[in-house]
Amino acid sequence: MYDLHIANKNYSSWSLRPWILLRQLGLPFNEHIHTFGPGSNWQAFRPVSPTGKVPCLHADGEVVWDSLAIAEYLAERHSGVWPADAAARTWARCASAEMHSGFATLRVVCSMNCGLRIQLHEAESARIQADLHRLDELWCDGLSRFGGPFLAGAAFTAVDAFFAPVAFRIQTYGLILSSPAMAYADQLLALPAMKHWNEEALKEPWREQEHEAWSLKHGRLLADLR
Repeated sequence: MYDLHIANKNYSSWSLRPWILLRQLGLPFNEHIHTFGPGSNWQAFRPVSPTGKVPCLHADGEVVWDSLAIAEYLAERHSGVWPADAAARTWARCASAEMHSGFATLRVVCSMNCGLRIQLHEAESARIQADLHRLDELWCDGLSRFGGPFLAGAAFTAVDAFFAPVAFRIQTYGLILSSPAMAYADQLLALPAMKHWNEEALKEPWREQEHEAWSLKHGRLLADLR
């Protein structure tokens, strides 16, 4: 049995990635939530993660940190993490790595907050257009090349897990992409596991003021659904 250590579902995009992957693959795991506090959480998270960050997977005496490393660890033990087709698998790994290390402006301007609906300030919206253009291009490339309905083919794989937090960002900030890309985002949000994550995020009693303030720094609050 795996033990997955994550942070607040409302805020933690990194935690969502291995969580949704495990759920979609039907792999049983124990979930452990560690809530964000003000400032650095290094000391609080260090007992479960050598980096003082989550997500972190504990399995059979092994400690696996970083969401991409967790995906690769699972891929060595279970089928379906990456596409079976070699070309799709290569593309999926490249796209996942690009999400893992890129889209910095989108991450900064549109931090994950499942419970809020925010209208971006005009200047902030302009800042993220290059990232949105690349995101749209990448999603449409995968969908057209491998036939959908997921990014690398018929089945949900790790590449979809890596972009799952973007679907929540689209929902929170009202971001607009092309029709195929928006349909893909809607499909992610409609997954039962994604609905469950969102429901749990809205129920969380914790509010971390730095995360709250950061979400509102770049736009105007339209609604708080929590």
